[in-house]
Formats: sequence, structure tokens, C-alpha cells
Amino acid sequence: MSQPPMSPMLRRVLRAPVWLYRWRLGWLLGHRFLLLIHVGRRTGLPRHTVLEVMEYRPRGPEAIVASGWGRNADWLRNIEAAPHPQVIIGAQRFTASWRRLASDEAAQVIAGYERRNRLALPIIRPVLSRLLGWHYDGSEAAHRRAAEQLPVIGFRPRP
Repeated sequence: MSQPPMSPMLRRVLRAPVWLYRWRLGWLLGHRFLLLIHVGRRTGLPRHTVLEVMEYRPRGPEAIVASGWGRNADWLRNIEAAPHPQVIIGAQRFTASWRRLASDEAAQVIAGYERRNRLALPIIRPVLSRLLGWHYDGSEAAHRRAAEQLPVIGFRPRP
């Protein structure tokens, strides 16, 4: 799945949360978002990506995110090449270990995300339909199919 082109204005809007983290104001975003600092697999340069947290598990702690651009997302390919990124979430900063969730667990995370964000479903479902390339209706079967198509990743502090 290739990434659709972004307008310069949309790119600036989507990059705005990075500045909150750079100004040390990431705590304002709580556990809703995280900043992933990873190394470019070709350039070796540090890269910063803000990801929405689909589920935050205080035990561990573990932050669960999904790759909306699928398996070819640059941040995902970068952490596969250099597997210990930095994560800033809330007031925490740590070197992370990561794991790809199995389809069953990922489907449960997607279903839980929808339950917790019911008011946003009129936006979430059309966006997912566009990203996935098929009509996403929020059914259990759709959760499973989405979980197989979109990598769902858990970040936790590296031991």
C-alpha cells in the first residue's frame, strides 16, 4: 500500500504535535499520543513521528499504536532496521522494545478503540475504509480483517 501524497498544509498540521514534544510540552497530550524517535534506515538521521495511542496499558507500561499506512510506513520500516527507538509519552521518555500484536489481540485493540471513541466513529470508519481500500463497517469481521492488514505495534520500556 503506497502512501497517498500530502499537501504541504496538511503535512504542517500533522507535524504540529512534534513541536509540542520539542518544546517539552508533550505531557499536554497525555497518553493519547506518543512521539517515536527512530533512526532513518537509509540516512541514519533521527526521525520524529507522532502516533495516536489506540490503547495505553499502565502495567508495563505499554502503548499500542497502529500503522495507518500499513507495513510500508517509514517509521515501521525504520524500527525494523534499528529496533530500539526512543518513545516519549506523557511525562515518560524511554528506550523502547516493540512487538507486533497477533491478529486476535490486535482485533480486540481495534474494537476497544472504537468503544472508547464512539463519538468519532463517523470520522474513523470512512478514514479506515480509505486506508484499507474496502468498506470498513466496524463489525467483528472488519476488526479481524483490519488487524490482519494494518500492523498493530506495542511499545514498552526496554528492560
